[in-house]
Amino acid sequence: MTEARKTFAELTERTDRIPDAELDAFWETLKPATVDFMIGEWKGGEFDTGHRANGFMKRLNWFGKTFVSASDAKPLVCLDADGNRFSNTEAMNGEASLWMEEFRGELVASMVYDGKPVHDHFKVVDDNAVVGIMNGKGALDGTRHLYFYLERV
Repeated sequence: MTEARKTFAELTERTDRIPDAELDAFWETLKPATVDFMIGEWKGGEFDTGHRANGFMKRLNWFGKTFVSASDAKPLVCLDADGNRFSNTEAMNGEASLWMEEFRGELVASMVYDGKPVHDHFKVVDDNAVVGIMNGKGALDGTRHLYFYLERV
């Protein structure tokens, strides 16, 4: 098990609130994701930092994200009452696309929502996991970002 995977496992298993600075420090140790790396189906979760949006995804019954191609991203794959997956296009006014964008001085794979001024930036834990930071006008809590993770299905 790599050091990144070990730290990731510890963070995802935490039940207490995680300080932004702790997640920022972990983020800095990770390599940027590429658009090609992100293609596929991912199950998601969030880190509880006390951000105003913590819990929003759970209320949507969020499953994760699906990246069919760079121009076909489904950011809010949710579960219906029967457990079937669907792309929730109402919550964020559409779907999304993947781009390489600069964030914190690095070029990283970023998902850009079609209907909101929100960008999700991704860095690689290992072949099966990424950490994401939600950024943009519609995502900030003051100056704070929302931190989440995805694991390959």
